[in-house]
Amino acid sequence: MRVRTLLVAAALLGSVSMAQAADREINVILPLTGGGAFLGKAEQQALQQFEKQANADGGIHGQPLKFVFHDDQSSPQVAVQLANQVKASNPPVILGSALVALCNAMAPLMKDGPLLYCFSPGIHPPAGSFVYSSSISTKELAAALLRYFGKKGLKKIALITSTDASGQDAYKNFKALFAQDDHKDVELVAEAQLNPADVSASAQIQRLKGAIPDVLVAWSTGGPIGTVFKAIHDAGLELPVATTNGNQTYAQMAQYAAFLPKELYIPAADFLKSEKPAKQDEAAAAKDAFYKAFDGTDIKPDGPSTYAWDPALLVVGALRKLKPDATAEDLRNYFKDLKGVAGINGFYDFKAVPNRGLDESNVVVTRWDAAAQTWAVVSDPLGIPRAEAK
Repeated sequence: MRVRTLLVAAALLGSVSMAQAADREINVILPLTGGGAFLGKAEQQALQQFEKQANADGGIHGQPLKFVFHDDQSSPQVAVQLANQVKASNPPVILGSALVALCNAMAPLMKDGPLLYCFSPGIHPPAGSFVYSSSISTKELAAALLRYFGKKGLKKIALITSTDASGQDAYKNFKALFAQDDHKDVELVAEAQLNPADVSASAQIQRLKGAIPDVLVAWSTGGPIGTVFKAIHDAGLELPVATTNGNQTYAQMAQYAAFLPKELYIPAADFLKSEKPAKQDEAAAAKDAFYKAFDGTDIKPDGPSTYAWDPALLVVGALRKLKPDATAEDLRNYFKDLKGVAGINGFYDFKAVPNRGLDESNVVVTRWDAAAQTWAVVSDPLGIPRAEAK
């Protein structure tokens, strides 16, 4: 009984000690207002839930973890100003932002640190740099998507991309993929572009419709994709439509419900809950911890939740293992050799995939299920349709 009392007392003293310790702050730059706010707010919510879980597990070296949020207003100029302000305190790491243009604007400031972990999969940091990218790259997502449609016999692809940084990254990658032997079973039959400020995409969709495609890939994030979906609906164009995982949000599915394509596909990491019994390994444990963090809240985690979750998991894991005064250089060296760590998006291997850790083998294709109000996984990794998987 005395031993038990001592253990309880020690636990209480540990809690008091941590509560009195100075916070271990990690700065996060996100678009909490403006055109990217639907991403930024979802990522902020995920980090807030991660913070609670991390502090329940002891924080970082006995200090409570605290994310300090800065609103870049979806503006590259503001993102740069904030990054410079945060850099002045010489932190080892900055998390964010959420869009390609914002991360690309901040990246040159990180030439000598701090380590910037961007939540957009659409940036492509040089190997060995201080800039890291979350989730799976646009090219890998697109490759799995084309493989899925090709193996399903849907050969003729029409493509519409936005003229912003996210859309142009996608356009470049899709064009490169169509030229590769690995995707010779699919053909780009028509293409169009949309200015994110346009209020209608009717002309572009009518032109693409004239090419009689089997599939329409619409790659833009946020408001512009709603414009494209509305134009597809108004044109009476009934065919499979695919979009970026940047739109894999429950909020958007609800907002666009009246004109969502009947068949909407999104390539993504395999983070969704499954009815099949999970293999009991580190990946299952990571997924379980992710979903448990949202228990008791009104937050339904989706794609953007994962973009923020894994970078936080990896960075906090590194800071716990490194010395308390770890530098950006220490973090970079730690990640350089890191492999086999399970996150919600898969097992990370930074030796094989520098500055990202994930590749095409982590991609599955999902389809929006309006009845179930969630996404169903319809492929195995690499985008191989499940019915045809060997």
